[in-house]
Parts: sequence; C-alpha cells; structure tokens
Amino acid sequence: MTDQNNNQLPPDTMPQLRVMPMPSDANVHGDVFGGWIMAQVDIAGSLPATRRANGRVATIAVNSFLFKQPVFVGDLLSFYAEIVKVGNTSITVNVEVYAERNRLQTEVVKVTEATLTYVATDAQRKPRQLPPLAS
Repeated sequence: MTDQNNNQLPPDTMPQLRVMPMPSDANVHGDVFGGWIMAQVDIAGSLPATRRANGRVATIAVNSFLFKQPVFVGDLLSFYAEIVKVGNTSITVNVEVYAERNRLQTEVVKVTEATLTYVATDAQRKPRQLPPLAS
C-alpha cells in the first residue's frame, strides 16, 4: 500500500470495507469518534486474516494506530487491508483508511493507518496452526 495523499484512492486494489459515518458516530461538532474508526479498522483487517486462516480469527494486538486527519460525518471511508506477515498461528495486517470528502469536488485524504495482529482460533477459541497456502 502507499503513503499517498494526492486526491485519489490507491490504484489497482479494492477496499475491504467502505462505510459512511452517521451523526450517531460523532460528537456534537461532527467529528467522528476515534473508537468508532478503530472498530471499523478491526473489521477491515479481520477480513483478509479470516480468509488466510480459512476460519475464525481473534484480534490479539493493535501494533500501531495513527489518526492522520479528522473524519467527519458524511465522509465516505475506504479501508484497504494487506497481510504483511504470517506466523504459525498469527497474521499481521496493515490497514489504511482514506476519506472522500465533498461529493461534487472530491477530495481524498488518508485519515488513518494501523497495524493489527490476529490469531487463528479453533472452535474452542484456542490458537490453531494456519493452514498451508493452496498451490
């Protein structure tokens, strides 16, 4: 993924999640709560982790989390997630969030970046080995 801030979404990749925050997700001034953004980042990061684990995963660490710009009610957020490390039971994912502001004259800004680690779990919610990659 890139560290761009040049009025466009990352090319040649699809977001894992797209969502627009509503007034109930913000304070009285229209600024979206950081905790709401963190929850959406966790959902977006879990999607490629779940696919790689071929099943259930649990978040075990938020390795880093940076709010680069504020998020406002009405911004269209795109969450891009990429697996950056795979262990025996764990999967580390980078997530970048971009906001599309001003519907008619679109301004795109990177608002958040984070790295999270997930662990594959079995039916008893105990860590399990990741399956081998299919060839």
